[in-house]
Amino acid sequence: MEEASVENLCVLYHSADFLVINKHWDIRIDGKHWALEKTVQKQLQHHFPHLADPHTYYGFRFCHQLDFSTSGAVCVALNKGAAGRVYHCFKNRLVTKAYLALVRGSVQEGKMKIDFAIGKNTAEGKTHMMCVEGTEGCENPKLSETELTVLEYGEYNGDLVTKVLLQPRTGRTHQLRVHCSSVGHPIVGDITYGSQSESGPYRMMLHAHLLKIPLKHEPLQIMAPDPFLNTVDPKWTPHRRVWTVEGAVEQLLATQLTVEPETSKEKKCEERRTVTEETEEMKVQCQQWLLEWPED
Repeated sequence: MEEASVENLCVLYHSADFLVINKHWDIRIDGKHWALEKTVQKQLQHHFPHLADPHTYYGFRFCHQLDFSTSGAVCVALNKGAAGRVYHCFKNRLVTKAYLALVRGSVQEGKMKIDFAIGKNTAEGKTHMMCVEGTEGCENPKLSETELTVLEYGEYNGDLVTKVLLQPRTGRTHQLRVHCSSVGHPIVGDITYGSQSESGPYRMMLHAHLLKIPLKHEPLQIMAPDPFLNTVDPKWTPHRRVWTVEGAVEQLLATQLTVEPETSKEKKCEERRTVTEETEEMKVQCQQWLLEWPED
């Protein structure tokens, strides 16, 4: 499969306030490691140098994060006002995110709620990992919830796998990866929470498909194209379909509307405004916000 490069940035949406890109599976978002030649930050600087703000931490205001090996929709705010409006949507848990994944084995339940609390793994050699409550060395576990919907059953490179839609209700570090592994269905290609001998897949099969931010004046509902198709990756062979991706997403959104009207969400998002001066306190707060909505 084609590797990431600074040149091959895929833009899904662009306005005066926001830019949404389809992140490649083989690239990091930010420049924490400045020696890295390929980051989304550098892609943006290459394609949109006039939009870079030297006064921000990353040069661009990333509204959320995706793990290095996760592909899909990432939103970038292009000014302070837009960043503030999105910030409050994330802070109030009003943003809808849904992911596509291929997981190991055959998931028996068509729909599943996974609600194991997740904490940091303090066991020797595993401090880079997260774990579910009850695991030896699991520190400070916090409430976590993921909704799983089965889409298709099939095979990947001859192994039995299930294509699923995952909706994180909370935003813990590595939540989707940890939750899938905790129920015996690790994500294909995940060497951290799956089999240590994962060598067949070229990537981790996790993709941020849907991003919905209910802003009043510019509501965002962006979908990054499904990469888990036989025409894209011939090693994936679907056998039996339960839901289409479109049908599952439509049901997810319809269910949300019955729980909380969109107008109510919009109002909450617009209740508070960002101030004109980006203070040190705001920068610290923004960093904490990113930590609360980290790599899925």
